[in-house]
Amino acid sequence: MNKTPVVMTFAGHDPSGGAGLQADIETLASQGCHASPVLTALTLQDTQDVMEFSALDTAHVIAQARAILEDMPVAAFKTGMLGSIDNALAIHTILEDYPHIPLVLDPVLASGNDTRLGEPGLTDVMRDMLIPRATIITPNSKEARRLAPEADTLDACAIALLDLGTEFVLVTGTHEHTPHVINTLYQGHQRLESFTWERLPHSYHGSGCTLAAGIAGLLAHGLDVFQACHEAQDFTWHALAAGYRPGMGQHLPNRLFWAQQDD
Repeated sequence: MNKTPVVMTFAGHDPSGGAGLQADIETLASQGCHASPVLTALTLQDTQDVMEFSALDTAHVIAQARAILEDMPVAAFKTGMLGSIDNALAIHTILEDYPHIPLVLDPVLASGNDTRLGEPGLTDVMRDMLIPRATIITPNSKEARRLAPEADTLDACAIALLDLGTEFVLVTGTHEHTPHVINTLYQGHQRLESFTWERLPHSYHGSGCTLAAGIAGLLAHGLDVFQACHEAQDFTWHALAAGYRPGMGQHLPNRLFWAQQDD
């Protein structure tokens, strides 16, 4: 395996730099990976909310990915904002050609303020086409409930998502009203592990991207899913703890905190 493994990430462009492709690139660089970013959508957003977005032409999404896959040995895939049903279907086609490459699916369906980031049918396509192909999906609790609306608990949501075919589900608890953040990893129709983290005082833009990209980078290095989940959560928590507020909205994770430490 390459000492600097390549991770292909499908995501949108966020001009605030907090989420999307920039979040993925910074995270993957911090994990010692080479990021291969495939643009899926352009957004008009700041640190407060998404005002509008435009999905990239599907043919161009495919062309970006195919060009790199024919040139570089991609070690992991990561998906974020897809932008359109057509893009989701196209990405599924690409993934089917590389079944041996692990996929970390961050099911981005809406912004932090619940602005929809795709067509109404995108949720169904994600459930039917992408989740069955995923090694792990990383929904927050709100996304888990959107993807499994028939379930009455988060445990039931995770089991329903496992039933769709993904190997692992990591449900994050930042949106839950609990003293600490509890993230829960599921496999084989049961809880595998619950991870408890100190709840930080601010609201953050790009935390989900950071976590999913971190897992993808660590899988690309050959770690197993459990190890990758734990280390990526630790990285994400420290990035959030070192976060800053450059605008008038949410704080942004400082994914380069490790490069700014005195030691």
